Amino acid sequence: MKINFPTLCFALLWGCLLVWSQPLLAQAPAKPSAAKILQDIKKLNVLGSVLYVASHPDDENTRLIAYLANEKLYNTGYLSATRGDGGQNLIGPEISENLGIIRTQELLQARRTDGGHQFFTRANDFGYSKDSKETFNIWDKEQVLADMVWVIRKFRPDVMITRFPPDERAGHGQHAASAILAEEAFEAAGNPKRFPEQLKYVEVWQPKRLLWNTGVWSFGSQAEFDKYVDQLTRVDVGGFNPLLGKSYGEVAAESRSMHKSQGFGASGSRGTSLEYLQHTKGDKAGKELFEGVNTTWARVKGGDKVERIIQKAIDAYKPTEPAAVVPTLLEAKRELAKLPDSYWKKVKLEEVQEVITATMGLYLEATAADFSAAPGQAVQVQVEAINRSAVPVTLQRVQYTFASKDTTLNQKLTNNEPVKYGKQVILPATMQASQPYWLRTAGTLGMFAVAEQQQVGKPENDPAAQVTFNLTVSGEPMQVTVPVVYKRTDPVEGEVYRPFVVTPPVFVNLAEKVYMFANGEPKHVQVRVKSGKAGIVGNLKLDAPKGWKVEPASVPFKLDTKGAELNYVFAIYPPQGQQEAVLKAIATVDGKNYTQGLNEISYSHIPAQITYPEATAKIVKLDLKKKGQKVAYVMGAGDDVPLSLQQIGYDVTMLKDENMRLDYLQQFDAIILGVRAYNTVDRLKHHQATLLEYVKNGGNLIVQYNTNHSLVMPNVGPYQLKLSRDRVTVEEAEVRFLEPNHPVLNTPNKITQKDFEGWVQERGLYFPNEWSKEYTAILSSNDPGEPARNGGLLVAKYGKGHYIYTGYSWFRELPAGVPGAYRLFANLISLGKSDDTAGSKAQNAVN
Repeated sequence: MKINFPTLCFALLWGCLLVWSQPLLAQAPAKPSAAKILQDIKKLNVLGSVLYVASHPDDENTRLIAYLANEKLYNTGYLSATRGDGGQNLIGPEISENLGIIRTQELLQARRTDGGHQFFTRANDFGYSKDSKETFNIWDKEQVLADMVWVIRKFRPDVMITRFPPDERAGHGQHAASAILAEEAFEAAGNPKRFPEQLKYVEVWQPKRLLWNTGVWSFGSQAEFDKYVDQLTRVDVGGFNPLLGKSYGEVAAESRSMHKSQGFGASGSRGTSLEYLQHTKGDKAGKELFEGVNTTWARVKGGDKVERIIQKAIDAYKPTEPAAVVPTLLEAKRELAKLPDSYWKKVKLEEVQEVITATMGLYLEATAADFSAAPGQAVQVQVEAINRSAVPVTLQRVQYTFASKDTTLNQKLTNNEPVKYGKQVILPATMQASQPYWLRTAGTLGMFAVAEQQQVGKPENDPAAQVTFNLTVSGEPMQVTVPVVYKRTDPVEGEVYRPFVVTPPVFVNLAEKVYMFANGEPKHVQVRVKSGKAGIVGNLKLDAPKGWKVEPASVPFKLDTKGAELNYVFAIYPPQGQQEAVLKAIATVDGKNYTQGLNEISYSHIPAQITYPEATAKIVKLDLKKKGQKVAYVMGAGDDVPLSLQQIGYDVTMLKDENMRLDYLQQFDAIILGVRAYNTVDRLKHHQATLLEYVKNGGNLIVQYNTNHSLVMPNVGPYQLKLSRDRVTVEEAEVRFLEPNHPVLNTPNKITQKDFEGWVQERGLYFPNEWSKEYTAILSSNDPGEPARNGGLLVAKYGKGHYIYTGYSWFRELPAGVPGAYRLFANLISLGKSDDTAGSKAQNAVN
């Protein structure tokens, strides 16, 4: 049966090359300024590298990275152990892997801003942990260590720097773990007996030293810090770079502000700014970070001549005529090519070629007519090449490396005369879909599964398709490879790029990730079938386990054009008893089953991202009773709790600012504030009195967790309570009933220990640790070795109603379909309501 779905119900979130250069996927071709070109020429004579190591996106010190990359001109990298999947999202609903994708791209944007390179391990950010022991219980320590060693051997840093110490001062188990691993990797990278399987691709490498980027915060007080400050290496990162026209504090702020999902926008700083580094391993530095490290061409046999030639180019460089140094740079390139093979030869050959193309204003681009195509599909590729200098350039051949096709041109690129032409290319039938490489195979809670060694450490996939321009520049052969991208002109934003991706021929998306059956009634499951290419004919079915009934058994579909979509609905009948199972959508086309959906992540500050998640949903037959029907929700930082409540039959209204009137609010059985609402919704300080009056008149106000900093008002409750950083991170931690006879634990659902089984990621976070006598603490829990945390669920009678503050992680448990979380949350909404009361509110709403 075909249906038209409401938009709200079905919104879709739709041998390595030389050194690990970061491809500018979905970025416009680089157009460096004359000042930036001079800086890049100067960098050709600097042969030093440094690797900064921490655990998450946003952990890196962008001031230090900006200084090392742009003042000292070192190859500077940031190795983040994780992609930040376990954090919260301040800009949208994405969590887990989707949040990890956002934060990966934010890190790449940060590195494009501050000049660094970006790397990762296969570790998954599973959420907050209190110590490294807990972290290593979940991470595969040896595998993460192998990844760090791999990055060190590939990037070959002279100096390594950690953000955190390897102990409790790190403030987070994953923070401490990153430092512990960095220390072990520092030693292991130079040992051929450690991870010898890597030596098929790389050589062992021993960095000179490892330091910890410390500060006053790690010593507890300024006085204690002052006792040790003379033993620390100091670096003033507050300088001004006239070629960039910015201080490193200003560059760092722009970089830091890319972490928008974290809410880490920053203001630039100017003037002296000291960073302190404490020796950890290797040769101890005195005043200079790179003391004892040769960062000149003298470290490469025969490199002295290259250095002299590059210095000649620096001395002769004119900002008004950058291309005048091309002959000198070509001479340097020829001398480089004569040197024995080495790491720095490869790095600098790549860098000098990039500088040569920049000095000529050489613009090379390959754009597809659409942003996606399926294997076997024809793609129209538009090529543009223009040389904006008097340097003689000939475009000999264009190779479509993804399709083993090429075009011979032998055409001169005359100064400022563009060469444009289009070619239709067939994607090979064997091309792999553009799924992020770390999500192609199911991993574990702590680790992503990546089998191919050469993929490890990369921030993202290599481009799905690339074009290589074979050129001669003043008679010298040169190859430049660019990604195929999609480009459009937006009436507001102007020129907009996005990655070109390879997709499956057909997608199937379930409308929800979880379906909760609160009774024996069937649910209608909505499925969207969308074509990745034209002419798709097949059958759609839902596969459910024994005991669950699906109607109809299957439906045929036909999609004539690419991008066409049809919506279908199936009826799912649950079994008798409480049960959890998995539902899968399957589209069969030409005898082959397709089970992937289409998920798009689109924000203006990062390139659009597409993934193909398995078209599965959790289905739960739930033993649930509830009192009350109408609830209102104030969205905070973003969560899926409203959709989860709709799943069990609640009528959910999203409150707007103009709705905050007592006469309007009194129709609701409960008002729920989303996660971090008192941190992110400034208007709540004006509406607090109205909300408390709603409670006094008999309503339930349920406040989910907030952090104890940046609150929009000092006290979020009717009585005094103090928020803290107390949390219970072990999701299996015992939960004790402090008030077993309290209605919250007894009506309408009898809550037992079984209701706390199967929780995900954590029990809860940012519990209050002080509260007035009017509050009743309902539950107690704690992580191993810690005191009881009793502030996770507080209930206070206020007037005729109830104020409820809860730090338990409903925003994770409800979307994950945890049965006990639904039963307890229904009790919170039902608190103080008889069947007559609930019915009266519903009737009043109808009237």
